[in-house]
Parts: sequence; C-alpha cells; structure tokens
Amino acid sequence: MPLNLPETFKYEKRGAIAVMTLNNPKAMNALTTAMLKAMMAAFDDFNADPELRVAILTGTGDGAFCAGLDLKDTMAALTSGDTLGFDDPAMRPWQHIFKPIIAAVNGLCIAGGMEFMEGTDIRIATENAIFGLGEVRWGVIPMGGTHIRLPQQIPYAVAMEMLLTGTNISAQRAYEIGLINKVVPQGKLMDEALALAEKIALNGPLAVRTAKEIVVRALNNEPGFVLEKSMGARVFQSEDAKEGPRAFAEKRKPKFTGH
Repeated sequence: MPLNLPETFKYEKRGAIAVMTLNNPKAMNALTTAMLKAMMAAFDDFNADPELRVAILTGTGDGAFCAGLDLKDTMAALTSGDTLGFDDPAMRPWQHIFKPIIAAVNGLCIAGGMEFMEGTDIRIATENAIFGLGEVRWGVIPMGGTHIRLPQQIPYAVAMEMLLTGTNISAQRAYEIGLINKVVPQGKLMDEALALAEKIALNGPLAVRTAKEIVVRALNNEPGFVLEKSMGARVFQSEDAKEGPRAFAEKRKPKFTGH
C-alpha cells in the first residue's frame, strides 16, 4: 500500500536501496510533526520490504541535513499529548532496524538532526557540514539517545566537550574524531552514498543484517535510553528550560538560575 507522505519528506526505492530525503529546506530541514511521522512510516516500510537492503537518509539543499525539530510545531503537538511516535522510553532512532542506514550529510547537522544521524551506521558529509548539540546553551538537553550513543561513537572527552559546551564542530573535525566516515565535495555527496549503498547491497542480506543486529544488541543501549528519558524530565520541567527557549526567541542571552 502506498504511503501517504507530505511534500516535506521524500521516499524513493531504487532497486535494493531506499533514499529518504528531508525536504524542508526553507526551514533548514527542521522536522515538523508531519515529517517525523512520515520518516517513521518510511523506515517501517523499509524494514518490512524484503527487496530493500540499505537506506540513505539525506536532506534537500546545500544548507542543512537537519537543524533539529521545528520547535513551534512539535512542542504544540507534545503539549496536546502527542508522543510523536516515541512512546517506548527504551527506543531511539533506528534502534529496532537491523538493515544498514547511511547518512548523507549536507550542511547543518545539529540538535535533533545530529541525534538522528547518530542512529545511522555510516556517515558521509560534505565539506561545509557542521555538527553540534547546542541544547545546554538554552537550558535543555538532547533527548534522542545522545548521552548514550555519542560517547560510544567518539572519544569520551570529545563527546563531553560537545555536550557540555554546546559548541559546533566542522566536517573535518568530525572526520578526525571518527563521527563520520568520509568528507566529500558538495556535488559528490549522493554519488558517494549510493556507491557505498550499492556495495553493501551486493553482500549477503542475512549476513549484513545479522552483523548489525549483533552489534546493536551487544551494546545494550536500552537501559541507558530509559535513564536518559527519566533524568531528562527534571531538566525540561525546570525554570531554566522555560528561560532558555524564551531567550532564544527574544534573541538575548538567557539568565539561568539552576532551578
């Protein structure tokens, strides 16, 4: 059955490869509620389709892979009781999918965008890509699995510097610390991603899925995800968590109290 997807999210099947594109370039591919739900539906379809072996996640345009959540849209949904599909506190993006996922990163990859990238297996980025988790600068924290995944994926001290300062890093720095696999010119991004996906798709599909499943299950991240959600709640219920976004909207420095 064809998926009913919004214009802001594209899902293509190219033989054994699924290409998913965040298509909201005017908002730096920030994720609206509709985009989040479309992305989840597309990944579920990819996971269930026996003909598909590898997925590529990317964003439209040169400016951004994904700048995180569209806060105005998603906060309104959360306030109304919509869980946006993240009902299970032990699950994070794409913890349940054992087919390989490649991120093709163009431009900004920050906040929730970086957290979604952390759920992928292989990452290729353009020379202008920027990576960061600036949440603490606004009195909140990332809640998409970063506290568990990032220290597994890069050196501990570097992960803590990113988490505690909120400072962005360049594509070259991301490559040096092992956050991404390769840096390529802008015009070569999808060519490189597709070539890598095709190389993986030639291998035994059961062997590839099993290799990833062993790694994911052995990491046993689910208890950490539950801890992140439960402890993160105290931050989001704080006065600082109200002051930070308010200061951001008013384009001023926040005045935190630690409460």
